[in-house]
Amino acid sequence: MKEQSSLAEERAEIYLRLEQYSDIFSDFDMRPFGRRALSIDFLEELKRAATDADQGGIELMLHIPEKDRNESEEEVIKERLAVHFKKHFHLLSAEKHRVLKLGRSMVIMGIIFMVAATFIVFKDPSESLFLSFLVVFLEPAAWFLLWEGMDQIIFNSKNMNRDLNFYRKMFNSHKHIYFKSY
Repeated sequence: MKEQSSLAEERAEIYLRLEQYSDIFSDFDMRPFGRRALSIDFLEELKRAATDADQGGIELMLHIPEKDRNESEEEVIKERLAVHFKKHFHLLSAEKHRVLKLGRSMVIMGIIFMVAATFIVFKDPSESLFLSFLVVFLEPAAWFLLWEGMDQIIFNSKNMNRDLNFYRKMFNSHKHIYFKSY
């Protein structure tokens, strides 16, 4: 019992009041709840509320008027939310991995270009028009690749962290989504 209560204490609780189940979903998507797109407003409100939550997890309480509650629809909605959070967590993880890989590749290519330009300079590029051209070409290309690669690694991957952390929290907490009456 103590283990369960300590786990519950580690979870941040988020309470959202809904007028109806469709508040969770896009107004423009008329498919059934099991395949329907989530509302941007709902996701933004959830992100705002989840920002302060630690990495321990989230317990999401969705409050619906008692007269409108339907347990079978709630199970479908819980599953839809779980699928959405899992999908977007994996998509953002893959995108961040791709950005980091691209950044590393660019940095490595920049270093290789710098080394090549250095060897050419030591060989005396004034002997050949082609070698002079290579030095003129390789030096700016090397700096561009190095700086752009570092930008990808440091800034672009960091910009993804807010959404990635949100989807990580929600993916790890998908079994802790509850509906309550009000």
